[in-house]
Amino acid sequence: MFKAEFHQTTTATPEQYVAGLTDFGPGRAELFGNSADGYLEVHSRGATEADVTEGSGGVWERLHYDWSDPDRVVLTTTDSNAWGGASGHTYTFTRNPDGTTAIDYVVVREGKNVKGRFLALVFRTVGRSKLEKAFVNSVAAIDPQLPAGGRRRRPADRIGPGVAPADRGTGGRHVLAADPYPGSCEVGDAVWRLHWPGGTRTGRIGICRRPGR
Repeated sequence: MFKAEFHQTTTATPEQYVAGLTDFGPGRAELFGNSADGYLEVHSRGATEADVTEGSGGVWERLHYDWSDPDRVVLTTTDSNAWGGASGHTYTFTRNPDGTTAIDYVVVREGKNVKGRFLALVFRTVGRSKLEKAFVNSVAAIDPQLPAGGRRRRPADRIGPGVAPADRGTGGRHVLAADPYPGSCEVGDAVWRLHWPGGTRTGRIGICRRPGR
């Protein structure tokens, strides 16, 4: 079994980081590199939990997300082609006096077959740095004080009114839930919505429509 702990400090609030962590829309890999669109499947979702399959590079796992505790998110592996046992991820948030947030991330990898045991061995050596890099990149991608750079997706409560860059060259664009854009989106607890010039697109909750369509 492999277990690793990582730590980062960010200007994002716990709510902002959780918003990104639980945004299961297309392009998720731009925030979490190990969650490729081709593997992503949301089986169910509630107000503070979700059942999601994610993966990349030939390895997938089905995870139960639980963010009912505002200072902790627990991801429990319920099925996988490599991982079993106590495998999962835990994010713990500490609100610092200066307004920043300390994030402690713990990942456990327990191989359930030859493939999993081999990968756990890799993580104990050269693979650990890959996990750390993925975590650091996710924190940087969500941090509101860092330049957006080439990132396309942003949690709505992170910035306020605004529109993200065009989506995948189709002319679609992400519209933040805070946008004062008449008829843009049904307001729920969604982090983001999609606008498509050709019609409508179902968002995380509800539907977005272009005005007049």
